[in-house]
Amino acid sequence: MAYKHEELPPPLDSTSSPPPLFDGTTRLYVNYACPFAQRVWITRNYKGLQDKIKLVPINLQNRPDWYKEKVYPGNKVPALEHNGNVIGESLDLIKYVDSNFEGPSLFPKDDPERKKFGEELLTYVDTFTGSLFRSFKGDAVKAADEQFDYLENALKKFDDGPYFLGHFSLVDIAYIPFIERFQVFLSDVFKYDITAGRPKLAAWFEEINKIEAYKVTKTDPKELVAFYKKRFLEQQ
Repeated sequence: MAYKHEELPPPLDSTSSPPPLFDGTTRLYVNYACPFAQRVWITRNYKGLQDKIKLVPINLQNRPDWYKEKVYPGNKVPALEHNGNVIGESLDLIKYVDSNFEGPSLFPKDDPERKKFGEELLTYVDTFTGSLFRSFKGDAVKAADEQFDYLENALKKFDDGPYFLGHFSLVDIAYIPFIERFQVFLSDVFKYDITAGRPKLAAWFEEINKIEAYKVTKTDPKELVAFYKKRFLEQQ
């Protein structure tokens, strides 16, 4: 699918005025470095919704007061303003965007086996991320071995394509922002290659990195490593 390029708007901070809220425009509130927001951003891009869903980046270090007061009381990203409502939580949102907007379907509806496996993997993603995040102050290699072996095995389930459900889906979108970050951080700090001995994961990663809808959402690896080092390694 042809990706439609766009100029990314600058983040809004505490000095910024709110957009004209609840005027019928659908808005996706994100932060460019947030992996949770990245999930919904990729979904929007892949479905070709750049003109239908306006991107509104928020500076999380210096948030505008109006965001919590008028948009999303949870004061987190992502959040979607649509049809007079605002909803949050990235896994709910990727399903919502897939179901409520045009563009290629990103979850199997008529294939019970793929649907069931897809739901299992979407349920497991928090275990995957939580295990690795916790391990950065302990045995990161052990956790990485366990979690990336799990993904390698999951990728063997369907052999009609390189993705978790064979074809690109919400499952890939749920995992890639975190795999992107873990790959860079584990390599830099622990000299750990997530794809070593995992041909399915290596092929998956290679294919994902060809998708324009994802590529434009990627975070600068140097900034990412610096942020994770500060967050996980300097508070010992």
